[in-house]
Amino acid sequence: MTIRPSQDQVARMASDGSQGPIVMVNLLKYRARADYPADKPEAGEMLSGREAYLRYGVEVSKILGKIGARIVWQGRQSLVMIGEGEGWDDVVCVRYPSRQAFLGMARSAEYNAIHYHRDAGLADTVLLCCEAGTAA
Repeated sequence: MTIRPSQDQVARMASDGSQGPIVMVNLLKYRARADYPADKPEAGEMLSGREAYLRYGVEVSKILGKIGARIVWQGRQSLVMIGEGEGWDDVVCVRYPSRQAFLGMARSAEYNAIHYHRDAGLADTVLLCCEAGTAA
């Protein structure tokens, strides 16, 4: 289980894929309790993983608006219809104007200043990069 991309994944994202809008599909599995680093003010708070991720969500939404991105769908996963495993807690789909917009956000100081909430809240995640269809 991992919550950060490998260097190879970042390099492929930068060089391959759609030149137009993309939708990033976030499959999220939360920790039972948030795991903040000791140097963060939230370290002493008894937050669930979902609560920590929601703090990230509030802050990242502000950044999304600045770069022309937006959440197009989000919801709780209720069951696994096909396949094995228990699935995910939540699914969030975010539309970005381009891969470059997404990568620029991910590399920005503003984004990296809030990313620790995401790390504290997630036990596991999958992030799928999709070409944006006409409905997005």
